[in-house]
Amino acid sequence: MFKTLSILAVALVLESIGLAMLSKGLRQVGEPLSYAPGELARLVVRGATNSWILGGIGLEAIFFGLFLVLMSLKDVTVVLPLTSLGFLLTTLVAKYYLNEQVSFARWAGIVLIVCGSMLVNWSDQNKKPVSPVSGSPGPASIPASGG
Repeated sequence: MFKTLSILAVALVLESIGLAMLSKGLRQVGEPLSYAPGELARLVVRGATNSWILGGIGLEAIFFGLFLVLMSLKDVTVVLPLTSLGFLLTTLVAKYYLNEQVSFARWAGIVLIVCGSMLVNWSDQNKKPVSPVSGSPGPASIPASGG
């Protein structure tokens, strides 16, 4: 479990920083003045050349790679809820780096998400192994092949 949690911690830190970088870059690019094709193309070019956006995309790509590693180690019903811990990290980064205002209701929602993630992790710790062949708890019995 230590390996899983270590990979998860690195992945979530990279995701939080990547999201903050994307947010900063998108604010620099700005909103479209109109939805004319030329204006949208101008925004795409500005976004594609913005170092904050490119850095954020790079960190999000690394996060996704680590997420795939986690999925190969644990059940999706464990990994996905644990990644929701990123809400806490991302909110802290947004509050202290991007100077975003975070209301009490948002903090309360994040606490509920973290508590739910802890409950899911606890349930995984207490799970009995299931036989991949029979689907029932216990050691797997694989029938011998005749030939």
